[in-house]
Amino acid sequence: MEEQTNNAADIQPQAFSERERYINRELSWLAFNERVIEETENEAHPLLERVRFLSISASNLDEFYMVRAAGLHGQVDADVRQLSQDGLTPSQQLGAVNSRAGKLMARQQDCWHKLRGLLGGAGVLVSDLKDLDEVDREWAEQYFMNRLFPVLTPLAIDPAHPFPFIPNLGFALVLELKQLRNGSARPALVPLPAGVGRFVSLPPRPRQALRYLPLEQLVEQFLERLFVGSSIVKVGQFRILRDSDIELEEEAEDLVRVFESALKKRRRGNVIRLEVNDGIAQGLLDFVAGSLAVDSSGIVQVDGLLGMADTAALIACGRSDLLFPPYHARFPERVREHGGDCFSAIRSKDLLVHHPYESFEMVVQFLNQAARDSDVVAIKQTLYRTSDESPIVKALIEAAEAGKSVTALVELNARFDEEANIKWARDLERAGAQVIYGFFDKKTHAKASLVVRREVDGIRNYVHFGTGNYHPITAKVYADLSFFTCDPALCHDAAHLFNYLTGGARPDKFERIAVAPIDLRDEILSLIKDEIAHARANRPAVIWAKLNSLVDGEVIDALYRASQAGVSIDLVVRGVCCLRPGVPGLSENIRVKSIVGRFLEHARIVCFGAGHGLPSSEAKVFISSADWMPRNFDWRVEVLVPILNENVHAQLMGEIMNFNLKDTDQSWELGMDGGYSRIRKHGEKFNVHNAFMAPPRLSAQSSAERAKLRAIP
Repeated sequence: MEEQTNNAADIQPQAFSERERYINRELSWLAFNERVIEETENEAHPLLERVRFLSISASNLDEFYMVRAAGLHGQVDADVRQLSQDGLTPSQQLGAVNSRAGKLMARQQDCWHKLRGLLGGAGVLVSDLKDLDEVDREWAEQYFMNRLFPVLTPLAIDPAHPFPFIPNLGFALVLELKQLRNGSARPALVPLPAGVGRFVSLPPRPRQALRYLPLEQLVEQFLERLFVGSSIVKVGQFRILRDSDIELEEEAEDLVRVFESALKKRRRGNVIRLEVNDGIAQGLLDFVAGSLAVDSSGIVQVDGLLGMADTAALIACGRSDLLFPPYHARFPERVREHGGDCFSAIRSKDLLVHHPYESFEMVVQFLNQAARDSDVVAIKQTLYRTSDESPIVKALIEAAEAGKSVTALVELNARFDEEANIKWARDLERAGAQVIYGFFDKKTHAKASLVVRREVDGIRNYVHFGTGNYHPITAKVYADLSFFTCDPALCHDAAHLFNYLTGGARPDKFERIAVAPIDLRDEILSLIKDEIAHARANRPAVIWAKLNSLVDGEVIDALYRASQAGVSIDLVVRGVCCLRPGVPGLSENIRVKSIVGRFLEHARIVCFGAGHGLPSSEAKVFISSADWMPRNFDWRVEVLVPILNENVHAQLMGEIMNFNLKDTDQSWELGMDGGYSRIRKHGEKFNVHNAFMAPPRLSAQSSAERAKLRAIP
């Protein structure tokens, strides 16, 4: 056995071609969005939740084109011929992406057609204009004149009135007008303002369904009211996506001003995708495409509803019976036992809070208490994304105004949250906080809070490390982890981390944590290497990892070497996975699954057996802010935190990680061909989200009950 293992381990992954070793990143992302669409078709979900999945898939695809596909377009235009990790040129990738995305969009339309019918049967009717009776048409005319006419801007296009700027995600009607006085024809536009709801609520009728009408249909019906003296010859619809990635100059004295300028450029980025209604007149299409400088490869004709992401507006129709039953997160019992004193609870022992099952209010309370406690002298905080009216920022402002030393690392380059973060930074500065913007060439993605407090026995530090953003809204639907400790070594590392962020003081090594871009990649590779050594010594060798994305070629090849050496590897990768599992001689000991369900799996957890099977009290267990991607290892500040407390260690491995591996109800298995298949299990199903929502707390169950649940089938 040992000889066989050693021989297998001698076969290097590089003996296999790039195509055999790696799945294309862009196609893997599209595969993830296909799994999201599958939830739209899942009859076990309430109807409006299925609409939510549909809108998420459409919004995801929009962002994919604005960033990822836009990057490929740029490479093609610049004649870049560098191959992807799996050996494809930018042009080949773009062709494959467009083909697969086209099928995705067609599937979205099929789903919408089915859902629309089901919604109508359930009492939420999305009508067409042709379905309205005379009473409704009269109401629609009044609505148009009173509510829409003042906000719509008709734009006739001629030499004196050139084609206007249409913003990113802009939706407009394009027309051919015929002037009644002389019969001449000219084009025109009517942009649909983003602030106007996509679906107009028709007046209710007794004992009848809620009724909605797409905005574009209502506007189209009364276009002649906007163009008095002209008749409408032809009408079409179009929607645009612009390149939304941000490029920064190499040198900048004021990073805030640079980002403000870049954001303005984003709004005017090149159009990389033009969506038009199927059946649009060729003349109107040519006019729009030519005016926006879009070639045929960037034009998509949509047979159905443009801007599918807008269907999210229907979720707020008031039909709670068509949504998931509300879930109310638990507040950690330990803090209650300590009279709401977070610091006392953390001093008693390390604390792990599992969102969204346990409330994010614990994080807010931790910072509020720090802001109001006269013994707290300093707070240091990273902010990557947060919410409108953020209680986190409010707590930091309160602390600064109370005279405490407050340092906030605000990441300006958090995609699509840049404007909000600039606003928060200025609010914090006005309150007296020290605001830092991190590194010019690296994003600060680490989630950390450090509180410095005077106590009877001297200065004590408290630290929070998280896997998710300091965002109370997303914390209700993202499955994430918050780890609180006053362990001196971890707090010392946190202080060094903030010194690195604020002063550029780069330590060679931290005491306990690993930090990208300093040593996180090396730490992961070293831990994988250790498992290989255990396998070669015929000791149990096991790796469990839960990630959002697995892309990094060096780490993937290390996992291949581990598999070849006999290490058993189970990966839960929600989104992009470029590793091919199950390839004979390469990865037959690697299994990859993806969980897509009610909550978005976002926590990163890594477990290494260290010569023992898993779960084991001897295992090395970590939480992290980082996915295993080149950007996370090389171009972001990330943190990998070891879990040494016995209770937290057991909770992470024996419950959270183990339950994710056990899930059969929401799980998909990745095949070596890059395709995903839903895991089908006869008999009793296991749903990880339902398991954590179900009372009583698993930690309160008997040891026998917990042991039974931990057993992986």
